[in-house]
Amino acid sequence: MPGRNRLIALLFFLLAAVSQAEHVILAGGPSLRRWENLRVPEDQHDRWWANFIRASTLRMVEIRKAYGSDAKLVWIVHQRSYQTRGREDGKPYTTWIAEQAAKRSATLIWVNTTSEIINAINSRPRGSIKTFDFFGHSNRFAFMLDYGNEIMAASTAVLHERDLSRIKSSVFDRNAYCKSWGCHTGESMSAAWKRTVGIPLEGARGKTLYTSVGRGEMPIVEGGWAR
Repeated sequence: MPGRNRLIALLFFLLAAVSQAEHVILAGGPSLRRWENLRVPEDQHDRWWANFIRASTLRMVEIRKAYGSDAKLVWIVHQRSYQTRGREDGKPYTTWIAEQAAKRSATLIWVNTTSEIINAINSRPRGSIKTFDFFGHSNRFAFMLDYGNEIMAASTAVLHERDLSRIKSSVFDRNAYCKSWGCHTGESMSAAWKRTVGIPLEGARGKTLYTSVGRGEMPIVEGGWAR
């Protein structure tokens, strides 16, 4: 009987762990065209407003295929970027994003500041984050959630290497798979993430290209992936 009771307790523990597992996607926003149109064409970003949104929904499909149709999705999205780009384009982008989240039964969390980004991650249950993905602009040291939106070629809402100590490593599953689909993060931030958060972060060496997402394909990297 004691052995049977231990087995039952273990099964309940495993079921509880599966039921609380979450898949977190952090999405930055697009640049404004009024800034990007001042650049030479080959240096312009975000002609299409939805690069990071479409990439997020493609990843959601992958997650549901890998972890089951009931896998819990948590979508953290930089709100202000889509509000300002929506005003520029005359489109209700935040409404459309909310509709996409509802369509996929994803929990949508709007954020605007570094502290809100960190709080959104830290609010997840202990050990619940099974996968973490970032889609957005970045450099080797930081996720830049509003790059070229409020200020040309700059960002005011960032998750920098220096901020990683504020993230609770306890909210991640010990075998969590984390990946940044932003440019250059494999050149420094991946190592800082592993050192600070305690689990690997796969990141790009070189640029990531989002031209493929409009064709239903995930972003590609020019220089390869690193952890």
